[in-house]
Amino acid sequence: MIEGMTAEHLLADKGYDSDLLIEQAKKQGMQAQIPPRKNRKAQRIYDKHLYKLRHLVENAFLYLKRWRGIATRYAKNASSVLAAVQIRCLALWLKIY
Repeated sequence: MIEGMTAEHLLADKGYDSDLLIEQAKKQGMQAQIPPRKNRKAQRIYDKHLYKLRHLVENAFLYLKRWRGIATRYAKNASSVLAAVQIRCLALWLKIY
């Protein structure tokens, strides 16, 4: 699932809370920042602040997908897609500031 990936932290939601995934992340040198499910007998600790940043990234992708040109992939080459994403990110940034 995450073989070949390198990162300092593995951020995921509760749906990915499995012992197998967490052990694999540890073997690859990652710290798993996954909130434990409520029915887990031994509740793990995780960095809540770092997990909240994951939510911001998810919202940014949702904002990008709202733009029809990106969501339906009208652009056929990589440079056009990149330009569309950059324009939409700029619009998001200007809206925030």
